[in-house]
Amino acid sequence: MIHSASSPHQIAGVLAEALPYIQKFHGKTIVIKYGGNAMVDEGLKRNFARDIVLMKLVGMNPVVVHGGGPQISTLLTRIGKKSEFVEGLRVTDRETMDVVEMVLGGLVNKEIVAGINAQGGKAVGLTGKDGSLIRARKISRMVGGDAFDYGHVGEIDTVDPALVHSLDQQDFIPVIAPIGVGPDGNAYNINADTVAGKLASTLGAEKLVLLTNTPGVLDAEGRLLTGLSTAETEALIADGVIHGGMRPKVECALDAVRAGVKTAVIIDGRIEHAILLELLTDSGVGTLFHF
Repeated sequence: MIHSASSPHQIAGVLAEALPYIQKFHGKTIVIKYGGNAMVDEGLKRNFARDIVLMKLVGMNPVVVHGGGPQISTLLTRIGKKSEFVEGLRVTDRETMDVVEMVLGGLVNKEIVAGINAQGGKAVGLTGKDGSLIRARKISRMVGGDAFDYGHVGEIDTVDPALVHSLDQQDFIPVIAPIGVGPDGNAYNINADTVAGKLASTLGAEKLVLLTNTPGVLDAEGRLLTGLSTAETEALIADGVIHGGMRPKVECALDAVRAGVKTAVIIDGRIEHAILLELLTDSGVGTLFHF
């Protein structure tokens, strides 16, 4: 962040440092998974919107994928419906799916779109239903040795990038809610990290950025690991260093890199302008994954 007290020379230095990165990412697709504190704190929300608009103005093609689990839980509580999770997944019956669509495809999605547009961008809100963007199938998992029915929880079958490509070419910024449509026409709630990773690989993205509420991946002593190869990451998972809620995010980043995305990064969305610090400075932030 450039503060008003910065001297003209300091500002010029920041801009000069950014130039090679702007050149590197010009015309390239960057998929950003938006979540955590960055979606709650008003100042961080405004900074996020400004960062996305700046990316577009300097020639990048940002594609935003967002979650909204806490907002879904809040609305369910308000209507007197209890949230139920089994092994980390929300059990989603028909009534819950209606709320999921209202929150993800409506309230949250349109708030993000409005925020970006208020900063001078041209954002368009989508769900996986639009243009058959995300074809889904009902998730199948064993719980306690038996098949468990999660209801309207899905996994990705296919992604059709045509609509996103068309919007990018017309200087729009796609903002995508992680809802897919099944062959039966039913809507399915899909993990937002998974959607972001699959979109990144399908779009041939240069980079996948996952915003979190942590500094990145930490080693066994609690120190930040700034760069990891796929082999190093797999070893950390096998040793149990990467575990809990961080593991699925890391596996999402690994899957994207294996599928052709140049790099994936997990960054701390609690830091002001974390995206610009990662993309446009020498130091970067968070943990970068690469082959």
